[in-house]
Amino acid sequence: MYEPIRAKSVHRTMAGAPHDFPGRSREEELDIQLAGHLDALLVVTDELRAAAPSVDLDTAAERLAEQVTRLRGGSEPARAPATTSGSAPRVTALHRQAHALAGRALVVAASRADTVAAILAAERMDAHTAALAPRELASH
Repeated sequence: MYEPIRAKSVHRTMAGAPHDFPGRSREEELDIQLAGHLDALLVVTDELRAAAPSVDLDTAAERLAEQVTRLRGGSEPARAPATTSGSAPRVTALHRQAHALAGRALVVAASRADTVAAILAAERMDAHTAALAPRELASH
């Protein structure tokens, strides 16, 4: 009725046989995701530092860079000097973007059980919420 399959399936692997492709563990994947979110947050933080300089943003940028370096096994993040204008709508948009990125980093850090990164992300969310509060009230 049916002809038997004569070739081995390409989807099947033998137990104990090495894979032909590099695989990553869940923890490695989460490290990559967390480093990416924190690196994106660092870029936005650097833009905010150029638009509205503050000691808090300077400290946050250094802490973010340390965490990205740690998660990437010692590879420091590339940082370019930001040259943005400090207009209020632009600064507000950057704070919103930073808040969203910090939230994403917090979710990944929590699932990875990375307390240091989770605390840093939560602190950044709080800081950006506080920075947005006066701006949100002024716009209404």
